[in-house]
Amino acid sequence: MATSICFSLLLIFLSQFPSLHAEPFIGVNYGQVADNLPPPSETAKLLQTTSIQKVRLYGADPAIIKALAGTGIGIVIGTANGDLPSLAADPNAASQWISTNVLPFYPASKIILITVGNEVLLSKDPNLASQLLPAMQNVQKALEAVSLGGKIKVSTVHAMSVLGVSEPPSSGSFASGYQAGLKGVLQFLSDTGSPFAINPYPFFAYQSDPRPETLAFCLFQPNAGRPDSNTGITYMNMFDAQVDAVHSALKSMGFEKVEIVVAETGWASRGDPNEVGPSVDNAKAYNGNLIAHLRSMVGTPLMPGKSVDTYIFALYDENLKTGASSERAFGLYKTDHSMAYDVGLTKSSGSSSNGSSQTPSGKVTSTGWCVSKKGATDEQLQSSIDWACGQGIDCGPIQPGGDCFEPNNVASHAAFAMNMYFQKSPKRATDCDFSQTATITSQNPSYNSCVYPGGGGGAGSAGVMNKYVNSGKLESKKNGAVEPKVYFSLSFLLIIMSLILHVNM
Repeated sequence: MATSICFSLLLIFLSQFPSLHAEPFIGVNYGQVADNLPPPSETAKLLQTTSIQKVRLYGADPAIIKALAGTGIGIVIGTANGDLPSLAADPNAASQWISTNVLPFYPASKIILITVGNEVLLSKDPNLASQLLPAMQNVQKALEAVSLGGKIKVSTVHAMSVLGVSEPPSSGSFASGYQAGLKGVLQFLSDTGSPFAINPYPFFAYQSDPRPETLAFCLFQPNAGRPDSNTGITYMNMFDAQVDAVHSALKSMGFEKVEIVVAETGWASRGDPNEVGPSVDNAKAYNGNLIAHLRSMVGTPLMPGKSVDTYIFALYDENLKTGASSERAFGLYKTDHSMAYDVGLTKSSGSSSNGSSQTPSGKVTSTGWCVSKKGATDEQLQSSIDWACGQGIDCGPIQPGGDCFEPNNVASHAAFAMNMYFQKSPKRATDCDFSQTATITSQNPSYNSCVYPGGGGGAGSAGVMNKYVNSGKLESKKNGAVEPKVYFSLSFLLIIMSLILHVNM
């Protein structure tokens, strides 16, 4: 009996802490407008070599859904816009859709969300928008009829153009022409605990404002930032600004608690000669820095401490898409399973949290260490973390459980990331600039088991508290949330378990 109680306590305790390797917030769009895609079974194997935890389909291809069975990968399936009239008018049509596209596969295939239509409010068909909510309601009722209500959510996907105001982010609001249609949809999402899915694209924002400073802002690269005069917050990247504008729009209609899901975002790796923005370097920078930003778990200024579930567009290029060349060039992977460019999605790469810390070149340097300057704002330093961690360095040590995670504050994490990038670079003074928020020091910033590579080894400095961070004590995050001391809590639990066993002996 005592053993059973102890085991139950241990399971309850462990359930409170997510796996250090799980990244449920990273997803990918799996489009199929192509004639050269690999078989679904091969794609399923590819996905299992990555840290991608969710896949969004634009339809409900049974071969793909079946291929993902047993992988644990979350699956978003969708109804076509053309299905809306029948789904809205006939509950039996919704029941049949669930019977055909969900029941044969669930739960072996982990279907988590059904999107009813895609960017319906932008449709040129005036009747389609009025059919959206009834269609969503009938799909929800069909799920409830087979006891899947709540297990599989129902939503729809919107373009960013449903917003009438997006700058500054705190003033975000929906366009007046869409508000009436959105009110019922938002109430449905609130009642069912389903997310508001939207497609923010800094790529298109840059194309409409192709200044160098806009590009840096869109690519999560060091920049001066953009202040929100209403809140005093300085935004350091376009993604956060767009997502927070959506949050403000939801709040303005009384639905602040509705979760946001980024259904699409990405950057084209090539385009037509007259297109601004597409390139391999820009695509790698945007997607790589976005992934690093999500992994930091810093969230957005208005929604701190939690990464928004984000589906990157796209898994593969789609060679049959029409329009500009960029439309056919968003793929992260080639159809032979090789990477189009490396953004750290391989399980053995950027997602590592093993806490190891070694000089990237494998050689000891004698040029000192690169650390954050005092006086830099958290927003500036977080931007530097996102950028540095997106350049292929190992930021595992500053993730939860890593040797350099404590003290848990932005200045400490930035100092480590800056130095890791600097040691990998040619070590010019400009490699330790980070928009004038970093400096080179001759004093080894290593402390305890957190080792900063570089500087000739720094013998005798190990174990010295890092002077470039605030303290070694537990620190609050920007949103006031405090990281739990897992090891202390585990020790406390073990003491309780020992007492229970002792009493029953």
